[in-house]
Amino acid sequence: MNYIDIFLEALSAEKGRSQKTLSAYESDLKHAGDIIGDLLTATDKDIQKYLSSLPDKPSSIARKASSLRSFYKFLMLEKIITKNPTANLELPKRGRALPKYLSREEIELLISSAGDIKNSIRLRCMIELLYASGLRVSELCELPLSANLGDKLLIHGKGAKERLVPMHEAAQDALHKWLNVRGEVDSKYIFPTNSESGHITRDGFFKILKKCAVLAGIDPHRVSPHVLRHSFASHLLAGGANLRIIQTMLGHEDISTTQIYTHVLPEKLRDTMESAHPLAHNDIKDI
Repeated sequence: MNYIDIFLEALSAEKGRSQKTLSAYESDLKHAGDIIGDLLTATDKDIQKYLSSLPDKPSSIARKASSLRSFYKFLMLEKIITKNPTANLELPKRGRALPKYLSREEIELLISSAGDIKNSIRLRCMIELLYASGLRVSELCELPLSANLGDKLLIHGKGAKERLVPMHEAAQDALHKWLNVRGEVDSKYIFPTNSESGHITRDGFFKILKKCAVLAGIDPHRVSPHVLRHSFASHLLAGGANLRIIQTMLGHEDISTTQIYTHVLPEKLRDTMESAHPLAHNDIKDI
């Protein structure tokens, strides 16, 4: 019986994990099995020896260790094994790069420069929505018409979880103008294309955004859809928004993930946040 496949099926059905995430788990576990042998009979020493044999890349080691921990936790819950060999496993510490973000002035330049791009109304709408609502690029590209609730968006995020995110008037206006231009296209997507997916792709939007950055006089290496998401969160927090609200709008499962934005605030605001917030000294997880 292939317990890796059973584990992956459970992740898909119960946790709603994406195919990309499932493929990463599968790759990590099969690699471990190739080196260790039968994972069901592996000991804590086998696991530690395997991780120690990996190339010295902390992020890669941490990911493989995390995959193993999730796998063995599942086996324990299903009573397939009686002892978890990763129970006392110490994950290598990972350094975290602070999120990159643009200034408000640069965001305005980017939106303004969208007017010089083909399909400018669509591009301006996409930038406005990213910056106004902190969407992930996949959430933006795959937005269905049904997500538009007038002054807010209903987002289906990671793990099939829904969240409502408000839109300010500029974003509402940009969306309204784009939908008028879009017209009665036979597609469920707000940003339809003739591609196989039926909507604008992440890569397609990424390339257009880079071109827009050049026209705005901004280094294109500093601009990406995720940078706009970071900018949204950083600017909200610097403006005094509640960390819990930002967590909800970003769709973060754990507030310690959102907390990383406190590190890009001006020094005075950051000191206030770190001294006042009850979770200010928790370890920060991946975004």
